[in-house]
Amino acid sequence: MHHDITPLCAADIQDQLKKRFAYLSGGRGQDGSPVITFPDYPAFSDVPDKEFQNVMTYLTSIPSLQDAGIGFILVIDRRQDKWTSVKASVLRIAASFPANLQLVLVLRPTGFFQRTLSDIAFKFNRDDFKMKVPVIMLSSVPELHGYIDKSQLTEDLGGTLDYCHNRWLCHRTAIEHFALMVKETAQMLQSFGTELAETELPNDVQSTSSVLCAHTEKKVKAKENMRSALNEGQSILESIREPLVKSPEQSLNQDQLDNQTTVQRLLAQLNETEAAFDEFWAKHQQKLEQCLQLRHFEQDFREVKSTLDVLAQKILTFTDVGNSLAHVEHLLKDLTSFEEKSSVPMERARALSLEGEQLINNKHYAVDSIRPKCHELQHLCDQFAAEVGQRRGLLNKSLELHSLLEASMKWCDEGIYLLASQPVDKCQSQDGAEAALQEIEKFLETGAENKIQELNKIYQDYEPILTQDLMKHVQKVFQKQESMEEMFHRRQASLKKLAARQTRPVQPVAPRPEALTKSPCPSPGIRRGSENNSSEGNALRRGPYRRAKSEMTENRQGRSSSTGDEEESLAILRRHVMNELLDTERVYVEELLCVLEGYAAEMDNPLMAHLISTGLQNKKDVLFGNMEEIYHFHNRIFLRELENYIDCPELVGRCFLERMEEFQIYEKYCQNKPRSESLWRQCSDCPFFQECQKKLDHKLSLDSYLLKPVQRITKYQLLLKEMLKYSKSCEGAEDLQEALSSILGILKAVNDSMHLIAITGYDGNLSDLGRLLMQGSFSVWTDHKKGHTKVKDLARFKPMQRHLFLHEKAVLFCKKREENGEGYEKAPSYSYKHSLNMTAVGITENVKGDAKKFEIWYNAREEVYIIQAPTPEIKAAWVNEIRKVLTSQLQACREASQHRALEQSQSLPLPASSNTSPSKGNTRSIKKLEERKTDPLSLEGYVSPTSLPKPTEKGKASPTSPDKKAKRHEVKSDPTPFGLRGWSKTSHPLEAPEDNDGWSSAEEPINSSDAEEEGGVGPKKLAPGKYTIMVDDEKGGPDMLAVKSGDMVEVVQEGDEGLWYVRNLTSGKEGWVPASSLSTLLSKSSSAQCLSSSESSAGSTLLSNSSSCSESCGTPLSDLQG
Repeated sequence: MHHDITPLCAADIQDQLKKRFAYLSGGRGQDGSPVITFPDYPAFSDVPDKEFQNVMTYLTSIPSLQDAGIGFILVIDRRQDKWTSVKASVLRIAASFPANLQLVLVLRPTGFFQRTLSDIAFKFNRDDFKMKVPVIMLSSVPELHGYIDKSQLTEDLGGTLDYCHNRWLCHRTAIEHFALMVKETAQMLQSFGTELAETELPNDVQSTSSVLCAHTEKKVKAKENMRSALNEGQSILESIREPLVKSPEQSLNQDQLDNQTTVQRLLAQLNETEAAFDEFWAKHQQKLEQCLQLRHFEQDFREVKSTLDVLAQKILTFTDVGNSLAHVEHLLKDLTSFEEKSSVPMERARALSLEGEQLINNKHYAVDSIRPKCHELQHLCDQFAAEVGQRRGLLNKSLELHSLLEASMKWCDEGIYLLASQPVDKCQSQDGAEAALQEIEKFLETGAENKIQELNKIYQDYEPILTQDLMKHVQKVFQKQESMEEMFHRRQASLKKLAARQTRPVQPVAPRPEALTKSPCPSPGIRRGSENNSSEGNALRRGPYRRAKSEMTENRQGRSSSTGDEEESLAILRRHVMNELLDTERVYVEELLCVLEGYAAEMDNPLMAHLISTGLQNKKDVLFGNMEEIYHFHNRIFLRELENYIDCPELVGRCFLERMEEFQIYEKYCQNKPRSESLWRQCSDCPFFQECQKKLDHKLSLDSYLLKPVQRITKYQLLLKEMLKYSKSCEGAEDLQEALSSILGILKAVNDSMHLIAITGYDGNLSDLGRLLMQGSFSVWTDHKKGHTKVKDLARFKPMQRHLFLHEKAVLFCKKREENGEGYEKAPSYSYKHSLNMTAVGITENVKGDAKKFEIWYNAREEVYIIQAPTPEIKAAWVNEIRKVLTSQLQACREASQHRALEQSQSLPLPASSNTSPSKGNTRSIKKLEERKTDPLSLEGYVSPTSLPKPTEKGKASPTSPDKKAKRHEVKSDPTPFGLRGWSKTSHPLEAPEDNDGWSSAEEPINSSDAEEEGGVGPKKLAPGKYTIMVDDEKGGPDMLAVKSGDMVEVVQEGDEGLWYVRNLTSGKEGWVPASSLSTLLSKSSSAQCLSSSESSAGSTLLSNSSSCSESCGTPLSDLQG
């Protein structure tokens, strides 16, 4: 009876097989039938049916299908058993054997009784053994040999078949495990292959690398599994063949051969699977590697293309063709440097293109994606090279043109210098004229290679680079060249006439007086023509000759020619100064650019980041300050404007004046210099600086270049002094003087600001105190009314060392503290102590016993500070500067009160300048006044700066106090008015303390305490300035200027015989007034900006040096004038 049974493995029924109640020895019948042996097993009846069925099913599944199809031969050994057991065993086997049976051979019991019993029982119970196959009862083993050959039987059945049940069981277990391993490996490889085939290729390098690494790891693991399976299969095969190795004459039974065949088949299957997998993996790996190569190529392409795009944008910025030879050389240097820096990305682009071509040659799967990128890279490289070549060609053209222009200008300068250096007296002789003529002709021969030949040819040859400015420059150079050649031709004509003239005796005759008069310097618009006419015209023009050609005329011409030559010499010297100014300016701009590009920009370069020390990171603004702002100002504005004055250098002062505000940027740079220098000392040995210096090929380190702006701002005043020295008679002399003063003022402001930033402990904003006017160190005593008695007494004997800072709105008292260190770190710091508001400050010029002392008092002498200066000169400067501030406050208050009245007065027409004006400078002052009057808010438009009367001699009695002496103080004007915006709207009553020894802007005129120790004051000494007439002129003569009370007049200049030239600003008339009358007229007036001190009562006719204005602008002028 057959049942469908699930296939079993030896490992599953290993314990059941070990009982050995049945085994497959490997023997075969004569027709190849497999033999299953049931050895003598006493407990056979105790074997559970399930185990029996499992063992039978497993044993019948081992032979091949072909052998199993023949049928099995069962050998049942019951020689030691009983008949009852035999019967039960046979019936059980016949009932549950799962396969075909061919023959059942039973070795019956060997005992006599049991054998007899079995014969009888078998005969009588034959029907019970009816099976599909015959059952043969055998009495002995030899009978068995008649059915099965001895070689196919085991030793216990009298055969020679080598069989070990444990070995057989191990082989079966190993083979089945190996077969399972092969199956699982095949399934794993199939699954892995499916995963590889279905994997989508990533779009970036990182993901592709991750996928490739993951797949490679899985592949390695699969290969390890396959290698392990192969090793196990080889081990099983060797174990099966072990008997042959031990005795070669021995042969394997059929089951062993089947096992060997099975293992070999599994090994072959495994090898085939591995080979197929290796082939598949090779293709997959190649695709992944090509994908990774593609992603790398694409990533590199994006980076290179981005870099090339940046380079393409940068090369488009190289549009400037230069405005001078040095500028063009600098641009060429920049272009070369840019080309060198761009060579690395260009080489990388070309290498990447070659790499793409290599991928294509290696049959990359993404040829359609790689080839266009290679072409694009090649195109970008070629396009960039073409752009660089084009820019270089234009700059070379520009260099050629500027070299020609420079050569022409140099030739012209040399020619002018030659004309100026020829002595006029020697040229009067025939030999001297001929020598000078030869010298000129020889010089003109050098013009063939130095001068511009044809202007149109220049335009045609250099059309691609001719900008509007460059064309104007070419025209200027050509005009200069033509003018110089014209000068030479005139000189030639003159010398030819002198050389051709016959020599005759000459009588020395004095020149006419008018020949000595020097004509004023021409205006810049017609300067070139004027120069030619004044120099060459005076030298070569002979004028109308009389018939006798008098010697006087010839000598006058010589003197006129000499004057013209002197002016030419000065013009040449001015041109040399201008050339030095321009050349040094261009070098300065180039050096700044070099520092900004070679150092500052490199601090942001990622490739240089590893060289920057930690202390230097994010400190670019500290190290370089506002150098970039300075560079842009000079490069874009100042240098270009300076070049506009190359033909009229004497007017260059205007350029400085127009840009004076921009020069304030140097103050910011100098204030940052201490921090910059400190940072440099900390990081000077940083490899970054050494690398940058090496690239720039600088002999000096960076700190030398960081000092350039400080050196440059001090260089300007030297050049302006030099230019002023050679331009005193020219139109621009006043502008040069003003520019020089302004530059010196900036230097002073820079110096003051360096001290100002060292102040510590001040809570407010120093900028709110107005402009810093002066600063210096003094000895200070205090004498306060409300101070402690002991402090007051001690203060007079022990001075405090204080550093004072005078601002427009306050004076600060600080304590100077010296610092240890080097360079800027050694600079002192100032610890803030206290400050005084200038609206409540007064001063006393002289302190008894010391000419270097003066007093600053506060709030009606509630606080008094006795100041001792190092020298009387410093004291005088401070006193004058403080009085300027107080005067400005007083004037601002009064101007605010009289604003409407002054607007009406300023609308009256001012007198035009006439020949009767005593001074040329006064005409300029009137012109400036008219210009300023257009601004109704400018106090400078109403009142011009003047000076106070100077101190009188001791011993002269005062009109009001003959027993006492008084001192008058001179207050110099402040060119920048205080203005109206700093005044409070709160009105305060005016106070006049009796013990006021000085004067203040916060009080009205009162008696001066100086008069207690000084003599009286004589008549007031006049000074130029603006005044208000307080009494009518009753003594005016018919030729004198008539004035009346209320008129505003300007005292212009003191003349001869005690007369003063006065201009009446109210009536517009002007004339001479005696000094005595003028002093009386002005005695009761308070000058517009002039204050003087004297001892007076409330009704005094003189203005006290303690005059003041209230903090409020609402106080009437009549109250202020008392």
